[in-house]
Amino acid sequence: MAFANKDIKRIFVAFLLLFLAIIAFLVLKPILLSIVAGLLLAYAFNPLYKRFYRIFKEGNTAAFAVCVLIFLVIIIPLWFLIPTIIQQTFDLFNSTQNINFLSIIEKLFPSSPPQFQKDTATVIVTFIGKLTSAAISSMLGFLTNLPTLLLNLAVLIFVFYFTLRDQKLLKEFISGISPFKKDNETALIQRFKDLTSSVIFGYVVIGIIQGITLGIGLLLFGVPRALTLTIVAIFASVFPMFGPWLVWIPITIFMLAEGNIKLAVGFALYCALLVSTIDNVLRPYIVAKKTGTSSVIILIGMIGGLFVFGIMGIILGPLILSYLIIFLRAYKDKTLSEMFSPE
Repeated sequence: MAFANKDIKRIFVAFLLLFLAIIAFLVLKPILLSIVAGLLLAYAFNPLYKRFYRIFKEGNTAAFAVCVLIFLVIIIPLWFLIPTIIQQTFDLFNSTQNINFLSIIEKLFPSSPPQFQKDTATVIVTFIGKLTSAAISSMLGFLTNLPTLLLNLAVLIFVFYFTLRDQKLLKEFISGISPFKKDNETALIQRFKDLTSSVIFGYVVIGIIQGITLGIGLLLFGVPRALTLTIVAIFASVFPMFGPWLVWIPITIFMLAEGNIKLAVGFALYCALLVSTIDNVLRPYIVAKKTGTSSVIILIGMIGGLFVFGIMGIILGPLILSYLIIFLRAYKDKTLSEMFSPE
């Protein structure tokens, strides 16, 4: 059956759009994560932008004020802290080389078989060695790719600024090309907002707060290399089913092994009563609605995303899996086709 002239035009337009989409993806691929990071950062700081907008009554000024605030509060301190973090990381790993883990394990488990003690000490030393190698490689990679990282940072700030300023136009554009029915589109947007808030605020922001609170405890109790351990605690706190205990429990054990009983007990109580309860107190206030997404899905998404996307995968991984589950549930309930607008 011969194609009508109208069908040929549609096929041509479809292939043209596909070709342009592929070319656009190749062009944006090197900076794609920076673009996505800018969008997510704009979403996270949108409440702050709205506050500034109510003050200045003008989008350019409000968006610029948010950018300046982030620059002063986050970027400048990080710029000065990075050398200290690198130095403390090297010092921390060097100091672990002088620790007699076998002696510590013998003190903690005096009645255990000698072979168990030796095997456990070997596992710990091997793990620390691999961790040291990975950390040094990451730092060298960071220094080598510093110009590229600065360029990506510039793209992130650019996207962040214009997303805040032009968010109404962006919403109208996305709504205009959306294939979903308007009522389903509203429900989906709200669902996506709940999921995004759950991941960004319920896990990432709370994890940062927990890590910083633990860092304050490290300083108060005189633990060396507190800055590097705080960074490690932040990453551990972000992941569900893990937490700051991955940092403070080994430190407490080391204090006990060194004979600092009172210091160890005080530090353990600070961490158990304050640090480890922050998520239980803050999460109900930060994440108002239950998203119904399992913590296992969030954890798998974070770990998988970390391998695929790097640091941004901590946010992107669980979001991608959660969005996929929404459509899989609609397919299971046979409501997927009803979500789209008829041609």
